[in-house]
Amino acid sequence: MAFGETRPSARRSAPALREATIVALGGRERRPELMDQPGLDPAEHARALRGLRRVNWLSGTPSAFWGCIRALNPSADSPLRMLDVACGGGDNALALARRAERAVKIAGCDISPVAVACARRAADRAGAAVRFFEHDALRDPLPEGYDVVTCSLFLHHLDEEQAVGLLRRMAAAARRLVLVDDLVRSRAGYVLAWVGCRVLSRSPVVHYDGPVSVAAAFRPDEAAALAARAGLRDVSVVRHWPQRFLLSARTS
Repeated sequence: MAFGETRPSARRSAPALREATIVALGGRERRPELMDQPGLDPAEHARALRGLRRVNWLSGTPSAFWGCIRALNPSADSPLRMLDVACGGGDNALALARRAERAVKIAGCDISPVAVACARRAADRAGAAVRFFEHDALRDPLPEGYDVVTCSLFLHHLDEEQAVGLLRRMAAAARRLVLVDDLVRSRAGYVLAWVGCRVLSRSPVVHYDGPVSVAAAFRPDEAAALAARAGLRDVSVVRHWPQRFLLSARTS
């Protein structure tokens, strides 16, 4: 399905979606997101990733990740290795690279070649030594040898079995720490997404996908239950601005 074919229907369905979601946030309401469509025009995909860069900057996710990673005492003499799964345009990986400097060696992977290409260009512009590569994290095991494996804004795309499988793969690949940051399903989160995505981006893909993502998101207690099913231990789930949660689990 091409972007030009989906955009009008997305606009027509938005008011009905808003009304239905505000009433029915008690349970997950999963709907296809435009950015997940294989026929999405690459230029529109790249535009949406640029819009998400501003959203990610406001979310504070890199700071939340860095607080947990810094507690592991990384240093230039003994750097950690980190993999960011479903990295999108590479925003979080690059922000962490700026904070960590030489104390953490960072890589990012994504199934989308458009996203990986955007992330590589962003790394080149920033002069950051972050490696980005294509990988299907739902189908294939994650590469090993990483101390920390992170993931942001990907869990809500998945059904429960997929989410449990992803958490298991992340734990198997991480020698020390798993970190997952995602949206909290709530009315406040839905309103913030609807307003914030329109303020921070002109992309109609971002405008549509933002509220849809909140409706599909897990609540913190649901995320903790998924982690337990995946066999993760020492699990902590804390909420942070703006209507997000950070799940952390030690693997050693």
